[in-house]
Amino acid sequence: MNYLIPLMVVIPILAALIVNIFGGKDKAVKAISIVVAIVIPLIAILAAVGVQYFGGHNPSLLASSLPSNLLGTLAASYNTGIVYIFGNIERILIFLMGIVAFLAVLAYFGEKKNVSGPYLYLIFMGIASVTALMLSNDIFNMYVFFEITALTQVGIIVASSTEDNYEIAMKYMILGAIGGPMLLLGIGFILGTIGSVNINDIIYAISNNFVNPYSPSLVIGFALILFGWLYSAGLPPFHTIKSAVYSKARPNGSAILQGFSVLCMLAFGLAMYKIFAYIPYFNTALIVFAILAMVLSIAMSAMEVDFRRMIAFLAVGELGFIALGFGIGTQNSIAAALFQATNEIVITALLFIGFGTVYYLTKTSDTRKLGGLIAVDSKMAVMVLLGGFALAGVPPFNGFQSKLMLVQAALDAGYVELAILAIIVSVVIFFTFVKAFHTVFLQPKPKELKFAHDKFPKVTVFSVAVLLLICLILGIFPNIVTDVFIPFAGGLI
Repeated sequence: MNYLIPLMVVIPILAALIVNIFGGKDKAVKAISIVVAIVIPLIAILAAVGVQYFGGHNPSLLASSLPSNLLGTLAASYNTGIVYIFGNIERILIFLMGIVAFLAVLAYFGEKKNVSGPYLYLIFMGIASVTALMLSNDIFNMYVFFEITALTQVGIIVASSTEDNYEIAMKYMILGAIGGPMLLLGIGFILGTIGSVNINDIIYAISNNFVNPYSPSLVIGFALILFGWLYSAGLPPFHTIKSAVYSKARPNGSAILQGFSVLCMLAFGLAMYKIFAYIPYFNTALIVFAILAMVLSIAMSAMEVDFRRMIAFLAVGELGFIALGFGIGTQNSIAAALFQATNEIVITALLFIGFGTVYYLTKTSDTRKLGGLIAVDSKMAVMVLLGGFALAGVPPFNGFQSKLMLVQAALDAGYVELAILAIIVSVVIFFTFVKAFHTVFLQPKPKELKFAHDKFPKVTVFSVAVLLLICLILGIFPNIVTDVFIPFAGGLI
């Protein structure tokens, strides 16, 4: 038993409750939040790889106490309680999510004199739920934690107090009333067929032919879970509402929300791949939705004049690269998808926080009303530009390494068209971002543009610098994560 594993969930929950209680006492709330935000990634580093059985229900011990006529049967192998699995994949993703949360919280404190206890409560509860989602080996508990994550996302939008935020929050909740139940219904079909919701139990039952792998109930369950996965990630047909969610939160909140979406996408994507990869057209379905996400989102971002919506669409479009890696279905493509997801958490956080300083300075995100901001802080402008290069896949940044890996995997698998599409989309991302950057930072400042503040907060500049450094490190030394991702992907094939 490794008791640091459940602490990854327990500590942010306790932090959420405490900062909510101390709401109004800014110094106490800030101190508690910063300490907890440091502790969360630290635990991910210190915790040993292992399995946590809740309730002391180690299956091997329980099986030995069963009657002799049940030994060796399917019932003897089933897990009777909740299981958390913590491996190096989870270590990397939870650590980076913790770093992003820490930097986003710092940026929030730098921009707000009076901090909100409920807003920080929602951030920490979201971190707890998405961490539990990544650790859980039980698809029903994954659903429960996903719903909590979705509710915290809605709460973060409402607490952001931006224009039309209530409308977007309500729309997201209405769609969640469709996507969430569809996901739960799919899990119900699996439970009714297999008799368990533990992922290892489901795989064991299917691979050993205890059930018909092609039974209608399992196929319907896959279709319903796929629909719920599209909603959780923000892939088409949910790309428009997901981008609106990002654009209506505070920039620091958007950085965290995108991390939540990426982890939700990965958790359910890996679960689907482990359980349903044998189903005909499984890979085709993922590739179709990946292409739709890449093409639609990138096209919509190119037409945007609001830089928050532009970044939001780019963020959703980048998720298409992750889905494409899963859809191709080779060891290298899945490893590339995991690498792309890792990069997505960091790069989009950099852009949301970096471009968020423009909104902090001017109180507008309309690029038609902006210009000349490079004169305010040229260092910040350069860091934001380099972040855009990382997003588009320009060397030597991490986005280049993951996209190159994905293109090579597509070529090796014989998907030349997909490799070309990935390159074209990356080129469009590059030109879309450079155009927005030129408009905001380089073109002459409009006479009517007024500044709400004189300069960017130092902690925000620090946050962007740290995220850019991570992008550079992962770009120069990709083996830090690929040495973990490639063997893991090989075990899925």
